[in-house]
Amino acid sequence: MLAVAGLFAYSYYRIHTLSNELIALRADIASTTALTNESLHTLALNIADLGEETTGLSDVLNATRQNVATVESQVGGVSQTVGQISSTVGTLEKLSKTDPELLQKYSKVFFLNEHYAPERVIEIPKANLYIESEPELIHASVWPYLNTLFTAAKQDGITIYVRSAYRSFDEQHHLKAAYRVTYGEGTANQFSADQGYSEHQLGTTIDIITTGLGGQLEGFDTTAAYTWLQNNAHKYGFTLSYPENNSYYIFEPWHWRFVGVGLATDLHNQGKHFYDLDQRDIDEYLVNIFD
Repeated sequence: MLAVAGLFAYSYYRIHTLSNELIALRADIASTTALTNESLHTLALNIADLGEETTGLSDVLNATRQNVATVESQVGGVSQTVGQISSTVGTLEKLSKTDPELLQKYSKVFFLNEHYAPERVIEIPKANLYIESEPELIHASVWPYLNTLFTAAKQDGITIYVRSAYRSFDEQHHLKAAYRVTYGEGTANQFSADQGYSEHQLGTTIDIITTGLGGQLEGFDTTAAYTWLQNNAHKYGFTLSYPENNSYYIFEPWHWRFVGVGLATDLHNQGKHFYDLDQRDIDEYLVNIFD
């Protein structure tokens, strides 16, 4: 009996102890839960604050991006404007260094005085002259184009030579005087310019001749050389000044003037001639005459 009573007493003690421990554990759990709920509430508030700050930062970032885009657009516009101004300044500077007489209409239209001469002339190689013993000069900046034209013609089996090139004011005066004596005033005026009105004074104009004509210019329009020039001269910047039925002189199939590749090509493609255009339209090509 004593043994059973002792066991019972011990069991009761353990149950009571466990009960107290359970109560304490429940209290701890309740305390921990309250603390956890409070922490979760605080965390939720912090997250909400962070969300608002993030939204605010996102708005600031978007606004900054828009400002950057605006600035970039403004900078781009300024850069474009600066580029346009620089291009204009470059064009004006280039024009200031280009002889405006080179694309002027002469031939009874404009006048070159006795003091005008090209900026620089050079001798055409004898191999390109019809009469090697008579030196001929040409504008130094035109020669590379003419030389290329000669090379291309030769490659195509075409034989051409320069018969006449640069003439000074005085040379044109003496030449015209001789023509007047030989042919008379009226006839001479049909094919020869007075001094100051000749394209030859520019140094950019040449009279071209080929073999088989006995050294004469007449009949040049019947040759393969003339046909080749009609089809190819524009590629090298040359154009025929006095075609058939022009208003200035007789048809001169041998008389070719350098006006730049751009203008010569446009004239060729449009089926027009130099004196068909208004001077203001011609002047637009001056800046690129040697490009």
